[in-house]
Amino acid sequence: MIRFRQKGDFSKITGFLERAKESVRLGDLDKYGKEGVAALSSATPVDSGATASSWYYKIQNEKGSVTIGFYNSNVNDGVPIAIILQYGHGTRTGGWVQGRDYINPAIQPLFDKIAESAWREVTKT
Repeated sequence: MIRFRQKGDFSKITGFLERAKESVRLGDLDKYGKEGVAALSSATPVDSGATASSWYYKIQNEKGSVTIGFYNSNVNDGVPIAIILQYGHGTRTGGWVQGRDYINPAIQPLFDKIAESAWREVTKT
């Protein structure tokens, strides 16, 4: 016969398992973050390539909520270049350069993939 005697509580193992569960979810978001950066980079209009290569993501875990955000660090004289490519901008001579919607079509398939994955997880039996 095998006997097992336990003294105390399971708080350390419970904490470890909760952290492990969290890291798996963050790992999934890390995968999606890399996919999003690749999609945005390939869809960004290219002149010098600086804007296309300046995409990055951040995962934030606060108050029981995990979010992923996509950002572009190419800023010229305080102007975020990715945004003016998306929405357009005025010129010094009073003209207007029309924007091109490249962000939404690039990132929407990834958002759909994340939503589908979350739905599968929620409806798992």
